[in-house]
Amino acid sequence: MNTSSTLQPDPSVIGGISKAPFAVLPRLPQLFEDRARRFEGLAETSRLASYLHFLADLSRLQATLSNSLPPVPPLDAEQVERARAAAMPPIDRLMLAGQAACRETLEAFLTSARTVDMPQQAREALEAVIGTDTDTRGWMLENVLSDTIPPDSVAHHLFVAAAVQVHAARLAAMLEASRLVPVGVGVCPACGGRPVGSLVVGVHGAEGARYAVCSCCATRWNEVRVKCLACGSTKGIGYRAVEAEEASIKAEICDGCQSWTKILYQNRNPSLDIVADDVASLGLDLLMRETEYRRAGFDPFLIGY
Repeated sequence: MNTSSTLQPDPSVIGGISKAPFAVLPRLPQLFEDRARRFEGLAETSRLASYLHFLADLSRLQATLSNSLPPVPPLDAEQVERARAAAMPPIDRLMLAGQAACRETLEAFLTSARTVDMPQQAREALEAVIGTDTDTRGWMLENVLSDTIPPDSVAHHLFVAAAVQVHAARLAAMLEASRLVPVGVGVCPACGGRPVGSLVVGVHGAEGARYAVCSCCATRWNEVRVKCLACGSTKGIGYRAVEAEEASIKAEICDGCQSWTKILYQNRNPSLDIVADDVASLGLDLLMRETEYRRAGFDPFLIGY
């Protein structure tokens, strides 16, 4: 693992980006279609090929459902404005578990997932979730929405998490990006979720800007380039990588809170996807386990690895 830049500032930071939009909402079904293609591409050369192919199929299912399910009920306009005035996310994640539309999305996802080719262990987990009662499904939804997935039922919760991503992304896509405001360090301004990690983008008008990406609704929000997404510190920030100095995926470490998150340089490799490449770069996670830093980013598809 390359550690030469551990306590050095990010070398690709050049000036500030003043005109980059604060928030970028998910585009559906393109978000999941692009992710499926990236999973498939990564599977061609990965030791995790079977798992990546499986997640590609789930991503395709997410794309299909995000475009075919009945429209989700719009958020109350007054609620959205109250949230904005109080610097709170307009989507209350912890309330989603009890919403009929969220449960209907979960039901549709579970039923459709039966058509996906998957390992026997995953098949058994899927059938177990399908066979649960309403209360148990509600409990699983609450676990996913609070980022507290039990380690003894990771495979079961994976399907629930994938369904939640569809529902949350559909809700976020209905918001006005220009009306979203910062709500806290490393907190999604749309739903209050934790980030998977962050992307340094190369798109016109935001070249070199850094966006954290929500693990729940896929909203992106602008964050300072050299800054801990867990505690907000801009001191004691360093970078580690499995590959060379110019690696496109690095661990951003914070000596202040002893945490780390992945940062992906999409400006170097436009094909990077925050979720697909997070899973495929499992080697970085394994190497970081040998350090004193704890992972702050959240990805339900990596729980258990």
